[in-house]
Amino acid sequence: MTLLKKLTPILGLLLMAQTALAAPQRYHLQTDLSSVGFETDFGPDKITGTMPIRTADLTLDFAHVAASKVTVTLDAAGSQASFPFAAQAMRGPKVLNTAEFPEISFVSTSVVPQDQGATVAGNITIRGVTQPASFHAEIWRQQGTVAGDLSHLTIRLTGAVLRSQFGAVGWSDMVGDEVRLDILARIERAN
Repeated sequence: MTLLKKLTPILGLLLMAQTALAAPQRYHLQTDLSSVGFETDFGPDKITGTMPIRTADLTLDFAHVAASKVTVTLDAAGSQASFPFAAQAMRGPKVLNTAEFPEISFVSTSVVPQDQGATVAGNITIRGVTQPASFHAEIWRQQGTVAGDLSHLTIRLTGAVLRSQFGAVGWSDMVGDEVRLDILARIERAN
């Protein structure tokens, strides 16, 4: 048997593995390990808080990053803030109005690779109002995984929105318009 015939099955497996990694891969969110943090100005201080992620549908294509897609739904009604009264006011009718709009959603429209990470652009819906938004994204293998293992990843998205663009204008004399977002999502590849 020639060396080529002996190597053919091994080369075939390697080609199949490369093709599998080149194909778009669906990922599930590890909700217990993921969080959405936010920050806004409150006079000379900051109001910080978190918002639970309700659902996330992620398709990543490492060979063609631009083909990747992200859809995320946040539980606005479950949001918490560093000041108890701020959380109540934020969920109330003058800001997020979570009684009528309990969720915030984001659907990507493009993913553009950059030197460090990517820019994820899309549409964010808050209080029933949809506006364009973009986030800087970085992705890593989760701690404890070996090189080349893309089954468990961590994605960090950072960006900002202006709450006035969504009609969330309550207490604008005390609370800043810009809300800075820091999203840390831990994901695992779907089988």
